[in-house]
Amino acid sequence: MVRLRVVTTDDWPLWRDARRTALAEAPHAFKSRLADWHRGGEERWRARLEMPDAYHVVALLNGRAVGMAGGMPGDGDGRPPELRSVWVSPEARGHGVGGRLIAAVETWALRTGATALRLAVIPGNAPAITLYERHGFAATREPGDLLADGVTRELVMVKALRRS
Repeated sequence: MVRLRVVTTDDWPLWRDARRTALAEAPHAFKSRLADWHRGGEERWRARLEMPDAYHVVALLNGRAVGMAGGMPGDGDGRPPELRSVWVSPEARGHGVGGRLIAAVETWALRTGATALRLAVIPGNAPAITLYERHGFAATREPGDLLADGVTRELVMVKALRRS
């Protein structure tokens, strides 16, 4: 049985291990690289988790991280909160873990008063794009951040949020 755990600053080793595993297992899916996260220590990981109004959740199976997702607050200029760092381990894929992680971040965003949730995905990451579309996200015309190749941009997707 997979359970979700909201991560606090004291859980930084859990978040660190999940993030490193995600970057090693699916380097094609993230703008960040594993090498980027080997620098720094506890302080760097705690700083990520101490970001004001951010939300981080890990999916656990038998005490082991098999998924993760984060929510970052909007920018205050009307840009909605952002779903980030979504990853599900290969053995947990196809069992609804990704959907549960997305739903947890959506619930957090709704609690903050958000009416939309935004994300950026690497173009060509068909499994992720399909997951996001299945959960109500749609591509926008907004240009995403430029990737390392200096040509390709992230695909920006948005979902309108409604209170149930």
